[in-house]
Amino acid sequence: MVKLATDAGFALEGQSEINANPQDTKDYAQGVWTLPPALKLGNEDKAKYLAIGESDRMTLRFVKPAK
Repeated sequence: MVKLATDAGFALEGQSEINANPQDTKDYAQGVWTLPPALKLGNEDKAKYLAIGESDRMTLRFVKPAK
């Protein structure tokens, strides 16, 4: 992700783990939509997925340098 943005001329200004979720194992049959808020599987293993919470996410801030 960072390389794609920097190759396009943006500079990485900062990053944060504020949206990180270490409980997300990233190996669900229905992908990220298995977790809340989507809960794609409905009531199937709902308590398990609610306990995991939302997906692991990254927060990146890019700026376009002035020319």
